[in-house]
Amino acid sequence: MAVAFSAVAAQPPAAAASAPAAKASEPLSKGEIKAQKEFKMLDFNGDGKLSRSEVALFPRLANSFDDADTNHDGFVSYEEVRAFAIQYRAERDRAKADAARAPASAASAARP
Repeated sequence: MAVAFSAVAAQPPAAAASAPAAKASEPLSKGEIKAQKEFKMLDFNGDGKLSRSEVALFPRLANSFDDADTNHDGFVSYEEVRAFAIQYRAERDRAKADAARAPASAASAARP
């Protein structure tokens, strides 16, 4: 997603306090920093969660809202976004791997 749930991979400052000490001492990657900024940018009212109205301008986010809102409270927390991003990346990587295997298996099946 452009400004996407799939891009989110870090914890906002509020959630960082509850993170394990080892994770807190690790530097954030460029992707995590970008994701954190994107989440904050979308969180117009600064309450630490995204509402449907906050993501309405981003169709890909709006379309994935119900999938990301795992506790069905009508908001998507940063942790829900992180979990959704992990799942999204795993599914995307699996689809890429399947697509890469398909031409290889078709080529070997075509050989006499």
